[in-house]
Parts: sequence; C-alpha cells; structure tokens
Amino acid sequence: MNRLPFKIAIVLTLFFTSTNLFAQDFQGKAVYMSKTTMDMDQFGGQDMTPERKKQIQERMKSFLEKEYTLTFTKSESIYKEEEKLAAPGSSGGRRGFGASLSGGPKYKNVQTKEMIQDQEFFGKQFLIKDELKDLEWKMGTETKVIGQYTCFKATATVVPSGLDISSFRGPRGRDRNDTEKDTTDSNTPKAPKTIEVVAWYTPQIPVNQGPDDYWGLPGLILEVNADRTTILCTQIVLNPKDKETIEKPKKGQVVTQAEYTEITTKKMEEMREMYGGRGGRGGGRGRN
Repeated sequence: MNRLPFKIAIVLTLFFTSTNLFAQDFQGKAVYMSKTTMDMDQFGGQDMTPERKKQIQERMKSFLEKEYTLTFTKSESIYKEEEKLAAPGSSGGRRGFGASLSGGPKYKNVQTKEMIQDQEFFGKQFLIKDELKDLEWKMGTETKVIGQYTCFKATATVVPSGLDISSFRGPRGRDRNDTEKDTTDSNTPKAPKTIEVVAWYTPQIPVNQGPDDYWGLPGLILEVNADRTTILCTQIVLNPKDKETIEKPKKGQVVTQAEYTEITTKKMEEMREMYGGRGGRGGGRGRN
C-alpha cells in the first residue's frame, strides 16, 4: 500500500481541515510577545558592577520587552504595539526617547506589496512608505507545536531595516569597541550587516502574514528568532465576532525606509557626539 511521507501527510491534513475557516471575509487577530536581549559591553558595561548592569537592564525593560497585536486578513495586516500604563514613579512610558525607539503601527499588503508605517522620532511624525520586501525563505522539515498549532521551520538571511540602537553608545563604548574599526579607510564601503532569521509558521492558518517585517510563508508565522530578538505568538482569535477595520496609517512626513534610516542614523550620530563632548571619559562616571 502506498503511503504519503509523514511530513507531507501532516501538511495535507492541516490544509484540508482548515480551509473551511477562511471565507472571503475572514479576519484573525494574533498577540505576540517580543523580547530583545542587550549586549551591555556595547554601552560601556565593562566598567559596571553586576548590580549596575541589572539596574540598567530593568530601566530598559520597557524598550526591550513589548506586546503587539497583528490583525490580519488574507491580504492585509496591521501590526501595533499594545500601550501599557506607566508604573508609578516612572518617566511616562513611550514619551521622548522611548517613543523614538518604538515602532509605530505597521501596515502590510501582501497582494500589492505595500508597506506603510507610522513612526515618531524625537517629536516629529514620519510616514514610511515602501515596497514590501520579498524574503528568500529556505523551507525546513523540522516541526514543533506552538499552542495548538503544528508549525514548520523556515530560515532566511536579511539585512535589518530601521534604527539600530547599538549605534547609540557612550564615549567609553565608542573608544574601546570601535578602535580597530576606526583604523580602516573611511572611504572603504562596508558590507551591510546581515542576520539569520528563523521562523515557525503553521499551515493550519493558511495566510502569508506574520509579525513586524516577516511574511511570505504558506501559513501564519507564530515565532521569529532574529539576532537578539524573539517574537512569540501567545494568543490567536480567528473570525472574531467584532471585526476590526484595517486602516492604512496616513499622518506624517512621507519618506522611504532608506530615507528614514538615514535621518535616524544621522540624528543618533549627532547625539553621540554631543554626549561625548560633555566631559569625555570623566563625565558622569562617578554616578555608575
């Protein structure tokens, strides 16, 4: 008797058992937890006590651990950070510098290849409009279960877009970590940084959607591991009773992703130079 390979049989079973859920007016909502680890040595951590490192990591927790909601149909999605009330005695959540490090609502259309993001940066509103970039996924055969969904592994190599927080380092981090790099010819082109992305998607929800910039797999992406960031789906609601209108962000100065990255990188360099000029090595050291 002929038998289908086990992995193929799983995919076919998941496809046929889920097809009826996805009518023309289908909508889903997925909640994701995002967590990023920080390399303290990039921020002058070599000179810090373990207690001081822990204190700084606690202060950065609101930047590094976030909750998002992805509302999606077969063609469109909007990815939004869930706002949290500021803790008593805190500086007020996402205001100021924190808002500049937090991504605004991100709209994706997998049919028209359109990406639009509402983004605040140091009090100025931008509207990033760009083409949705194709990801060259390599399909794996490994599986694992996330919640009640069987997921398959896929990997891709990508060039990260947007603001790189590691570029904002104090003068000590710059002096000690960049010495070797600064001795190279400044006119020599540098290869763009690339990272490997590992994604887990489920054919049980056969849409090409996923969190943040990730999409293009034959099923909703439930987990992403990219460099120091892990994004994990913690809740899914399919065809909610009260459907939400997916609207494109509209406000702000229109820029491409490349233009926005250039603007933010320049601003961060200016800030680094400004802080580096305030007393150099001695400035603020006694407070660590």
